[in-house]
Amino acid sequence: MTGKAPVEDVNEDATEMVVGEPKTWAAGVPGVTHSMGPALSDMGVGRTVKLMTQMNQRGGFDCMSCAWPDPDHRKTLEFCENGAKAVTWEATPVTIPTSFWAENSITSLWEKSEYWLGMQGRLIEPLYKPKGKDNYEPISWENAFTIIGDRLKALDDPNEATFYTSGRTANETAFVYQLLARSFGTNNLPDCSNMCHESTGKAMGEAIGIGKNTIAYKDFEKADLIIIMGQNPGTNHPRMLTALEDARNAGATIVAINPLLEAGLIRYKNPQKVKGIIGHGVGLASQYLQIRAGGDGWLMQAVSKRVFEAEAANPGTVLDHDFLDEHCSGLEEFKAHVAKLDDQAVLEATGLTTAEIDELAARYLKADKVIITWAMGLTQHKDAVSIIKEVMNLLLLRGNIGRPGAGASPIRGHSNVQGDRTMGIWEQMPPAFLDALQKEFNFDPPRENGVDSVQAIESMLSGKTKVWIGLGGNLVSAVSDTRAAEAGFRKLGLNVQISTKLNRNHLTGGDEALILPCLGRTDIDMQATGPQMLSIEDSVCAIRSTSGKVPPMSNKLLSEVSIVTRIARQLFGDDGPIDWAGFERNYDTIRDHIEHVVTGFDRFNERLHRDKEFILPHGPRDSRTFNTPTGKAMITVNELEYIECPPGRLLLQSMRAHDQFNTTIYSLDDRYRGIKKSRKVIFVHPDDLALLGVKDGELVDVHSEFTDNVDRVVHDFKAVAYPTARGCAATYFPEGNPLVPLGFTAHGSNTPASKSVVVRLEPIEARGRARHSAPEGALAGV
Repeated sequence: MTGKAPVEDVNEDATEMVVGEPKTWAAGVPGVTHSMGPALSDMGVGRTVKLMTQMNQRGGFDCMSCAWPDPDHRKTLEFCENGAKAVTWEATPVTIPTSFWAENSITSLWEKSEYWLGMQGRLIEPLYKPKGKDNYEPISWENAFTIIGDRLKALDDPNEATFYTSGRTANETAFVYQLLARSFGTNNLPDCSNMCHESTGKAMGEAIGIGKNTIAYKDFEKADLIIIMGQNPGTNHPRMLTALEDARNAGATIVAINPLLEAGLIRYKNPQKVKGIIGHGVGLASQYLQIRAGGDGWLMQAVSKRVFEAEAANPGTVLDHDFLDEHCSGLEEFKAHVAKLDDQAVLEATGLTTAEIDELAARYLKADKVIITWAMGLTQHKDAVSIIKEVMNLLLLRGNIGRPGAGASPIRGHSNVQGDRTMGIWEQMPPAFLDALQKEFNFDPPRENGVDSVQAIESMLSGKTKVWIGLGGNLVSAVSDTRAAEAGFRKLGLNVQISTKLNRNHLTGGDEALILPCLGRTDIDMQATGPQMLSIEDSVCAIRSTSGKVPPMSNKLLSEVSIVTRIARQLFGDDGPIDWAGFERNYDTIRDHIEHVVTGFDRFNERLHRDKEFILPHGPRDSRTFNTPTGKAMITVNELEYIECPPGRLLLQSMRAHDQFNTTIYSLDDRYRGIKKSRKVIFVHPDDLALLGVKDGELVDVHSEFTDNVDRVVHDFKAVAYPTARGCAATYFPEGNPLVPLGFTAHGSNTPASKSVVVRLEPIEARGRARHSAPEGALAGV
């Protein structure tokens, strides 16, 4: 094993947790020490300098940690703390030796934490778990591809295979991957977007005809008001804090709407400025609304109602009548609907006061240019699609779409999750895309919709899915209802995972399993025609080049494009209409085909090689054109749901810790929330703890309550008093996933609704620490 020795497994018992005061500001000197300390320690000075100075630069490599856009003028160090952690995690010189697999059975690895698994180092050789065996063993690439080809060819129906994608996958790989799946005969192309911004795509698609950000990076500095909803930029996309700082300095007002107080929404100390190091930094949110979980749609309707009332008091001065008349439909129906809005119901649904809602409405009415930005705090509710439609309604009333400094800004978490969808990674791509694919490659793609991520687990459980190929990701830990997901994966005939690091999805086997180690974003991708360049799409529709900068850790690693195209060659040979071998030799050939199939990619190679980046066309943003059935933006009427929470119960949301990227755990700490040495925590308002008879710091079992009467439970979590909205609680993902039933999803998008789960807390002393066997469908422990 090279590099530093991997960490020993750590005690994640909540009794070891150290709880401090939550922070009231983000970044500053600690942001530097927590990012550069591990980098220098794990990678050394030379490797650290080379990578950190190339991250997010033109001609460099794109950060794999989030999809935050790059400014036009980059700083020398254009990265954040969590971006540095992601690079260190991927580019570590620690590798897993061949002896590891004989010494560690899958059963024994199952007892290890996700943190420990990831810290063992890079995967550097293909591995195979034969049927009936409990260990992985090295296998040649040739034999691995033979197994995949044979198992796929043996299926009775192409829909017995599923091709999953992580948002890390670059555009070129994603395009070739969906081409592989559709050439094989299936649209089973679920991806991580199914679990995050699927609700955004559904809502915005119906409202304005496209599910993407309607602003550019530079619009933040031009805005009068920025409303941040269901989002924690200090942890999930820290570089956004710099954009918010610039906006504040330019005169913008910021409003935060979130159940928990988050350091990154209160104050920011920019570590690249003197006042961020020795001063107080800049205050961000002028108003902070700690809303009841799931109440966001009600709040948006309440503000819209006040907009109509202001227009009635001053006719012709509040609504943007020219924009509404020319570009929108549904105004009168919406006006009549919100006029009947029950003000008391709004207060109960939001947990806010009338004065707080009036203040927000006054800020909105005063601002000429408004941006509303959001993330998972809006998209992962049962009512998520309606909530986001209400965001769009409010923006449309005053023409805050398609002009500088204004718009809708959903912020994606994975670095290319948006680009993957653009490239065709979706189980329900529209006919126009499939027609273009047919014309370009002379085959008829399947037209029946495939399965999304939740449906994929259901298909495994039913026995329909026989072969799973996962291009990155860790779905078993990412999706809801952990025990159901584990059971589904174990029913597979073949589980193929294309990965850089060991994770729990590798341990859920199936009859046979393969781990195919691939290059990471930082690795030089050398093919027959020389080093290759890839591309990604960020949250504001910018296409950017990305090129690895350090040699791979092993000569046995293959690029994702190589792995996908060699699977295709094993299936289809080299005599068909698609030149799979040519794709591997030179990625320019992939981009030539993308140019012909995907709208907006004209002169793709020319622009990417010359400029390293370009912006995709966007009708609502560029010309206020809307690809909807009416040709206009749709102002919609939505009947909102109120989440009932019985007495003695709480509304639970799951979230990331600061030292975390999706299911990747960098440490057991969350310094912004004052948590160290364990992730088994549930945050509750101190008054709610008192009402429930639970002491601050007491260990509890957390039970979710649903009508199926299954007692889903996670054991021995520490209840911590925290400044969250009354009646609400929060825990970390994926530790809280077992509490969410597989079928508890958002209407219209089928996204797991993990932000509004009714739970009860049971102190473990009340059961004398006696363990109860977990009923079917529940997880006995985390």
